[in-house]
Amino acid sequence: MSDDSRSAKSAIVTLVPVLPADRQAFLQMAAQHFCELNPNFVATEDWNRYYFDRILENPKLCLRWIMTDHTRGGFILFGVEDHIFLPQRNGVVYELYVLPAFRRRGIAGASAELAIDQLQQCKPSKIHLDIMQDNRSAAEFWATLGFARVAERWVLRRTKT
Repeated sequence: MSDDSRSAKSAIVTLVPVLPADRQAFLQMAAQHFCELNPNFVATEDWNRYYFDRILENPKLCLRWIMTDHTRGGFILFGVEDHIFLPQRNGVVYELYVLPAFRRRGIAGASAELAIDQLQQCKPSKIHLDIMQDNRSAAEFWATLGFARVAERWVLRRTKT
């Protein structure tokens, strides 16, 4: 997938690949993102050890810094998945995070549009994403880009160990 740029109000937004050398910077920003989503998030040993590496080693995933005015303003993780039953591929936006200092400038929207454009080049049967329960601002944001809720995912909270 190619990189691109788009104007967000007065800022230019560019998606730039996150490189192996960016490991610590990415993990720090990702941990901040997950703590905002869930204040109880803890970066476990497994998370620190595998999360970044598993993303980078998967050729179907695109991990990009969101750059604006030559500064990292966040990150976006998107890619393609094989349909579980059909000979099709789905586009997926896994994470979109804009640092608080960069919010309310159109950066998230421009970044999402760039990722969607890249995903559409892969001719997916659909593009989907998950939104955390009760995250109304995320639901409203994605709705402005044409996404609609079509299902709810339920997770069993107890597992046998």
